[in-house]
Amino acid sequence: MLFIRHATTPGMRAACFPGDGDADPASLARAAALRPLVVGREAWASPARAARQTALAMGLEPRVCAALGEADCGRWRGLPYERVAREEPEALARWLSDPHAAPHGGETPAAFAGRVAAWLATTREPTRHDTPTPTRAPSRRPVPVPLVVFCDAGVIRAVLGHALGLGPMAAARFELAPLSATELIAARDGWRVAYVNRKV
Repeated sequence: MLFIRHATTPGMRAACFPGDGDADPASLARAAALRPLVVGREAWASPARAARQTALAMGLEPRVCAALGEADCGRWRGLPYERVAREEPEALARWLSDPHAAPHGGETPAAFAGRVAAWLATTREPTRHDTPTPTRAPSRRPVPVPLVVFCDAGVIRAVLGHALGLGPMAAARFELAPLSATELIAARDGWRVAYVNRKV
């Protein structure tokens, strides 16, 4: 399963908490050059406009999934980190250190990680044709269509944290550039990380 961090937005360049801005045209142009990377894949995207715009730039019409949205940052949504650090330093410090804290009134890091992990589990569920019935032998398991997910960094970090058994605060340390690729491979006992933050 391939994860692409969506194209750059003005909010990303201004170091703001996730909002829902459009992707930069120049970044989308770079995304278009990456089309060969995703040919033949089934596309999913977060509800963010930039995620869907990135998928479209790469020639795919994605299925939008609410579970792939960035963490709800409550009243901090779209605000510059610097402003929050200046005006609410204690609240920000609590949010950065406690996975069960949501001083902004939104979603806790632990709840966000759980939401993404629950979605990831659904991608491993067998199809209804995999279960034998009393009158029919089990059919051959269909070859799964490879997936590509367009989203922002928080979702990819949560996926990596789940795959590696890391808590939300440790998983937040992964550096993920816009339009970078991260790939997970399903294994019998969980997930294997093929690569992280690959510039393509």
